Amino acid sequence: MSKNSGSSQVGWWVYLIACGDGSLYTGIATDVGRRFREHQLQGPRAAKYVRGRLPLKLVYQQEIGTRSEASKEEFRIKALSRAQKLALIRQE
Repeated sequence: MSKNSGSSQVGWWVYLIACGDGSLYTGIATDVGRRFREHQLQGPRAAKYVRGRLPLKLVYQQEIGTRSEASKEEFRIKALSRAQKLALIRQE
């Protein structure tokens, strides 16, 4: 897992969450810990997809770079089969 180099540039991350119903949710954020807590709180800032799918577990995160690059990687991961996503998680 990459670490932010501490520069003033904001690094974007792609992440996967395993939901209580066995499904996987993919998202992007600059602060994965904060974003995951928002999902766990199930409030208005949580993704609609994860609401009611507790418990949630953060299973993958990777620093990507720019928001554009993170969005492209998110789109690529969402297009993967479940088996391919699980293989990606196991590589972590």
